[in-house]
Amino acid sequence: MARPDPEKRRVQMMDIARLAGVSAATVSRALNGSPLINAETRQRIVELANSLNYSINASAKRLRQGYNKTIGVVIPYQRKTRQHISDPFFLGMLGTLADALTDRGHDMLLSRVDTERLEDLAEIYSTGRASAVAVIGQWGQHDPLNALAVRGVPFVVWGAHLPNQLYCTVGTDNARGGRIATEHLLALGRRRLAFMGDIHMPEAAQRYEGHCDALRDAGLEPDPALLIPTSFKGDDAQLAMRKFLARRKRIDGLFAASDLIALNAMGVLMAQGQRVPQDVSVVGYDDIEAASYGHLPLTTVRQPLDLAGREMVDCLLQAAQGQRPASRVLETTLQARASTAPLDP
Repeated sequence: MARPDPEKRRVQMMDIARLAGVSAATVSRALNGSPLINAETRQRIVELANSLNYSINASAKRLRQGYNKTIGVVIPYQRKTRQHISDPFFLGMLGTLADALTDRGHDMLLSRVDTERLEDLAEIYSTGRASAVAVIGQWGQHDPLNALAVRGVPFVVWGAHLPNQLYCTVGTDNARGGRIATEHLLALGRRRLAFMGDIHMPEAAQRYEGHCDALRDAGLEPDPALLIPTSFKGDDAQLAMRKFLARRKRIDGLFAASDLIALNAMGVLMAQGQRVPQDVSVVGYDDIEAASYGHLPLTTVRQPLDLAGREMVDCLLQAAQGQRPASRVLETTLQARASTAPLDP
């Protein structure tokens, strides 16, 4: 009988102990976050376990000891934009996830992980701190997320459904959202439409795709000069709009990839003498709570965050039990408010 390929056999705790030069008991304590193990040793053992895909064995251990009813929630940290966790969309998503987890009798563990090191989120699972992990956004890291799925790490991403995707996503139909936002502006007689957002990010890219499709269907060719790059940070959106206005490009409509971008851009427009909605009608995306407040409520594409939390938790609990949940795409709707109006004849 042929010997099993040693590279394909299951990694045991004794393998990690031998390679790390410690006892199996030390490995066990380190992977369970025991304060009895010093931080340097614990980090070395965790990194070694991750490199050997030990998360599969950790899953079996949890099943033997009893189901872990904690779900990890990761909001990635991007060094370039430094988007803060207090972003209204993040807070809305955390709230709906917390409610859905509580309804299902689970706890939530909140973490931040550098977008350039998303593989680190595997540690949240492999050390037994959580039975599955929710990741808020893909952040342009589609390939590393696919690699985590191959390793067997149970996680679900709030984000866009992408080609060749090996992991589960829950998100809205971004292309349709971009289309209905732009069709609304076109129906109001607007023709010089700008788009604000970072089209290198999957969700914003799909919203821009829907925007361009709607323009073409109306017989208008998308103008690259009316694409205003910006991150999702409010300060960045203000700076981007000021730079755009300094170029003296005329627009009568604006579709922003998020409400936070839209609200900050709208403030700059009005500060520089543009009337909203008479001169420039503005549409956002998300329908955060702040969108309906203030002296000029924002027209926006609504993402159903209450439903999103329930759908994500349902997928996460399936993943925690070793299943492979299918991705889910939620519908978007337009919420028309005071920031848009027909163009004056």
